[in-house]
Amino acid sequence: MFYIIESSNNPQWNLACEEYLFKGLNIPIIRLWQNSPSVIIGLHQNSYAEINHQYVRENNIPVVRRLSGGGAVFHDLGNINFTFIDERIPGESNSEMFARFTAPIVRALHKLGIEAYLEGRNDLMIKGMKFSGNAVATYRNRVLQHGTLLFSSSISNLDKALISRAEQFKDKSVKSIKSRVTNISEHLEKKITISQFLQHITNSLISERGQYNPYIYTVEDLAAIAKLHLKKYSQDSWNWGLSPKFSYSKSSRFPFGLLELHMEVEQGIIKEIKFFGNFFFNLESSGLEELLRGTPLTPEAIERRIEKINLPDYFNGIAKEEFLSIFF
Repeated sequence: MFYIIESSNNPQWNLACEEYLFKGLNIPIIRLWQNSPSVIIGLHQNSYAEINHQYVRENNIPVVRRLSGGGAVFHDLGNINFTFIDERIPGESNSEMFARFTAPIVRALHKLGIEAYLEGRNDLMIKGMKFSGNAVATYRNRVLQHGTLLFSSSISNLDKALISRAEQFKDKSVKSIKSRVTNISEHLEKKITISQFLQHITNSLISERGQYNPYIYTVEDLAAIAKLHLKKYSQDSWNWGLSPKFSYSKSSRFPFGLLELHMEVEQGIIKEIKFFGNFFFNLESSGLEELLRGTPLTPEAIERRIEKINLPDYFNGIAKEEFLSIFF
């Protein structure tokens, strides 16, 4: 049995590590890891419906899809993620998995004088406030269960990054339900640093679960993880393209007039698009609509397309930033 305390804070790399350890090895592992500011979305979520696009773009916050289900979460260096990878118990339900793997986390917090508890299926709570969201995935005879431990995270940034514009979307994907959240550090009688907290969690988990040794990545491990990092977790086709088919509409009033956008998006690609409004123009918007069909729904891809044209020909007086704002 092994444990890993990751040194990397790169979210794409860390999610690639998760998949490799889960599917590429066949040993029990406890893993503790941290990400730099990032939004991590569940396997079946619609990326476009979960985040504040303007905020994550302006702050260079990556959006990364994970292997497990559940809702979107915000990570930063005030948060510690824990992962258990182990054998699946035949007949064990998801709820039973959550209970099995969160129990040692709860006991570790009790040792610090914090009355944490599991509520519902997969949330860890303190005094009615959530500090840990958990998710599970299974593969063959293996189970992966991971969760967050908000210790000193920026709750303000969390709220800004996960603001959903769900009223503009029509789809059947999973949408996150926001809960009142709290940081563990706010409930400690004796203040400790996040490094001390990480050490406490590590010691507590290892002592509870028998003889654990540190796992050292081999050259072959690192090569396999690097491949997943590059070919999967760094790609828009994984992080955005798995989003389901959905309809999006928005109208905005600008100095040049009213501009209304309607889109059909499938697998992260604009399939249909139509502009309406009371704007003036030199060229009919049908030409721009044709140009944008087949474009990935990312700011970068749309910017590359409109570099080929003079945008004010289609909407007199429009700036590029105004045009992009109606998409994101």
